[in-house]
Amino acid sequence: MLAGLFSRILRKDRQMAVLVLASVCIIAWTYTALGVGMNMTAIDMTGMASDMAMPATAWTPMNSALMFAMWWVMMVAMMLPSAAPMLLLYQRVVAKRNRDRSLGDMAVFALGYLVAWGGFSLAATGLHAAGELSGWVNGMMASSSDLLNAALLVMAGGWQLTPLKHRCLEACRTPVEFLSRIWRPGARGAFRMGIVHGVFCVGCCWAMMLLLFVGGVMNLYWIGGLALFALAEKLTPGWPLFDRLTGSALFLAGMAVLVLG
Repeated sequence: MLAGLFSRILRKDRQMAVLVLASVCIIAWTYTALGVGMNMTAIDMTGMASDMAMPATAWTPMNSALMFAMWWVMMVAMMLPSAAPMLLLYQRVVAKRNRDRSLGDMAVFALGYLVAWGGFSLAATGLHAAGELSGWVNGMMASSSDLLNAALLVMAGGWQLTPLKHRCLEACRTPVEFLSRIWRPGARGAFRMGIVHGVFCVGCCWAMMLLLFVGGVMNLYWIGGLALFALAEKLTPGWPLFDRLTGSALFLAGMAVLVLG
């Protein structure tokens, strides 16, 4: 009986799409929490002080690749849930045209989206390496400089208030209008649209993601908080006010760190 019920669920494209997205998110969060390839798990590092003395990363090619993988999988864990409404809408539109292609094309769209975040992850890995080699980021993968913390907070707050940020967020918040503007048929079109959507999403959230250096790149509370913020920002009604409030708060927090730090 249960096997038959499960089989009927899997035959429904919509439920299958949700199941696939949820599974990828769970795998990404598990990978992030366990700190695969790192000396310590994120669970362990979350319970430690961000200024605890730890050896810096040896930036060998292998360690650099593992660090890039950590950043990229972490971005998947943090950003894929907020992209789910766009992906499920795309799957529904394709299903109405060609049901057999809906799941495959959605997967290709998601791949394009994650490739865009892979580009951000590569840049973040470079910044991470530069920060550790210069002494601005410590072995706990957190900023060791009040000046850097203040700069990141002020930058994130200022970006929240820019017209370009608002344009990127609008693309994320209006999936129907966004898809109608950039629609391309087929798998190649799905990949291209996924990259375009990913670029807008990176444009929306890049400054907030760099705040991981403030709280600790492997701090699960910080990771979860920023992920929830990204989700809330895309779903909260009256988002211009939301942006102004959060932008002002971040800017003031940065100034406070600069003055009091």
